[in-house]
Amino acid sequence: MTLNIRPATVEDTALILGFIRELAIYEKAEHEVVAREADIVRSLFAHDGPARALIVESDGIHIGFAVYFYSYSTWLGRKGLYLEDLYIAPAHRGNGAGRAVLRYLAQLAVAQGCGRFEWSVLDWNEPAIRFYHSIGAAPQDEWVRYRMAGESLKRFAQSED
Repeated sequence: MTLNIRPATVEDTALILGFIRELAIYEKAEHEVVAREADIVRSLFAHDGPARALIVESDGIHIGFAVYFYSYSTWLGRKGLYLEDLYIAPAHRGNGAGRAVLRYLAQLAVAQGCGRFEWSVLDWNEPAIRFYHSIGAAPQDEWVRYRMAGESLKRFAQSED
C-alpha cells in the first residue's frame, strides 16, 4: 500500500463534500450537513478562508480527508492547530492512514510553531477514543465545550438585554 497525504485543491471540492456526508452518516448527523460546494470553495480554498483540507490517497484511490484550522491560546501566547474533521472510509481503516494524517498534522503544527494540536471526539466513538489514547493523546475532561448555532445564535446576537 502506498499512502499519500496532500493538500486539497479546489478540484477536490465535490470529493470533500462527499466525504463530509459520509462522516455525517457515520456520526448519525447526516441531516445537519447543509454545506454546498460553493461553501466548501469559499471556506477551504479562498485566500482568506478560515480552514484548510487534506486528501488521503491509498494506491491512487481517495480514501479520506481532514479539515483543520489555526486557533489561538492566550495562555501560551501562540497559535494552535485544531483538527475539525478526520475521516477515513470504513474499508480503509486499520491500515495506518488515520495515524499518518495525525502525524502529518502534528508535524505541520510543530513546523508552524503551534503550542497545541487539538480535536474533539464524540463520547460514543470508542474505536476513535482507543486509537487516540494509543498515540498518546489525552482527553481534556475538565473542559466542557459549548455551542451556539442556528436560531439560538441569531436570537442572542439580536438581543438587547
